[in-house]
Amino acid sequence: MRFRAPHEHEAEERAWQVVGAAYAEREPVAWPRRHARPLVTAALVAAVVAAVLSPPGRSVVHSLRKAVGLQQAEPALFSLPTRGDLLVTSRQGLWLVHRDGSKRLLGRYRDAAFSPHGLFIAATRANQLVALDPKGNVRWTLARPAPRHPVWTGTRTNTRITYLSRGRLRMVAGDGTGDRAVGGRAASGSDAVRIRRRGGQSEVAAGGRVVFRGTGVFDQALWSPNHRWLLVTWPTADQWVFVRPAAPSRIVGASRISVQFGGFPRVQDWCCAG
Repeated sequence: MRFRAPHEHEAEERAWQVVGAAYAEREPVAWPRRHARPLVTAALVAAVVAAVLSPPGRSVVHSLRKAVGLQQAEPALFSLPTRGDLLVTSRQGLWLVHRDGSKRLLGRYRDAAFSPHGLFIAATRANQLVALDPKGNVRWTLARPAPRHPVWTGTRTNTRITYLSRGRLRMVAGDGTGDRAVGGRAASGSDAVRIRRRGGQSEVAAGGRVVFRGTGVFDQALWSPNHRWLLVTWPTADQWVFVRPAAPSRIVGASRISVQFGGFPRVQDWCCAG
């Protein structure tokens, strides 16, 4: 037996009257109009996919990918174009890069510099100046607040390291002794190599002339130990570009730099001519 609520039939009749009146007053819409927007969207997607998959479409995509960076760059850094090793820092720490392209992660250091002839390395941590060998073995440490920008100069037997500590210039012997302040705040020096921005492009000028130009941003430009090659770091293209300005001029590129160093790296030093 089905239970019926009081006045249930009258309520159904009133509901049908409301629904019927609303249906009669609706604006009739044809099927194509109701489905026009989804159809247009699907058609546009199909057209784009077809354009990309077609030979001309693939050519356009290829051109866009090649718009920034050297087209003939190597897919990775396989070697350096001249003698010497590089010190490079990234989010992972300090790397030593040899001429044959092999590299070693030395540890969690920031700024770094080679000693004369590349026998040792001076590097910085949050509150330490550290001397280590090319295998990463620590030779000595010196506690100083916020050391930055070490420069190791001298001869094999008489070396010294200058560095900044809280903006003040200090000097220590190559064996870690005799640390002392040597002056006021360090002044920024001049460099014969300049990076300039012009609109959406960057250019490197050396010896009073532009030796390399490209789209986007260049980060660094520094000479090789023999002063024949310039290394230009190009974050926009994720490339390093080696430029030989003198005749016969030559340009060599290496791509996917960020993948190899765990983030786009910063070059700290390039040593030695050998």
